[in-house]
Amino acid sequence: MGLGIALVAARMAQVPVTVVDTSQKSLDKGLAFADKLLAKDVGKQRISQGDADATRERLRTTTNMDDLGDVDMVIEAVPEIVDLKKSIFAALAKICPAHAILATNTSSISITRIARATTDDPTDLSASSRVVSMHFMNPVPVQKGVEIISGLQTSPQTLATAVEFCKRMGKIPSQSADSPGFLANRILMPYINEAVICLETGVGQEKDIDDIMKNGTNVPMGPLQLADFIGLDTCLAIMEVLHTQLGDSKYRPAVRLRQMVDAGWLGKKSGRGFYTY
Repeated sequence: MGLGIALVAARMAQVPVTVVDTSQKSLDKGLAFADKLLAKDVGKQRISQGDADATRERLRTTTNMDDLGDVDMVIEAVPEIVDLKKSIFAALAKICPAHAILATNTSSISITRIARATTDDPTDLSASSRVVSMHFMNPVPVQKGVEIISGLQTSPQTLATAVEFCKRMGKIPSQSADSPGFLANRILMPYINEAVICLETGVGQEKDIDDIMKNGTNVPMGPLQLADFIGLDTCLAIMEVLHTQLGDSKYRPAVRLRQMVDAGWLGKKSGRGFYTY
């Protein structure tokens, strides 16, 4: 996800991008994937070889977050783990310049809560006012939609900058309130979860569930296949946030979904989910 955001920023917005990860192996794998995507676009004549080379030149990597001391914007894209995100934003508030926008790609965690982690003094808005969510859809190079979510502390200037940069990346922004799941996952995840419940209760098999939604509602991918592509652990994490924070039983994660995560069957990234890859 992070590599996709970085690639689109470098190619479409034409800005230099630093990709940060704790693992050099992951960074190398990400750049190899970027090279593959760029070569594919050149082969299909979507971009020239010169454009591909220029895009690649704008991408650099590091395993040291301290290298972000001169950036104008950060877009965090780590897993949906509250404490992890809070620790990252606490560090970014100290490392990044005072003007830098601190954006999160969270799909369900409160922006207000993440912003609070940037300071020990809740009345000091110098860092927290620069926190906003830019929730990209996966795969980032393909999907046009981006949710822009403001926390309680987010300034109008931060919001406007996030919206404008989203457009520079060739995306279409939609704004959402800072509510559990926001817009996309408040609608999407219960849909996927209900499909899993239909499977576990024998209402239909995987192919029938996906086929009726693809052929009956013209979506490109059925809910179970989509869950595999998102990652079943991510789907479960979002459902748990919805269930816990909204307190409504309709958001209870499906038993089968939790079992599959426990088994390590996380979807496409693990080679097995509702389907085998």
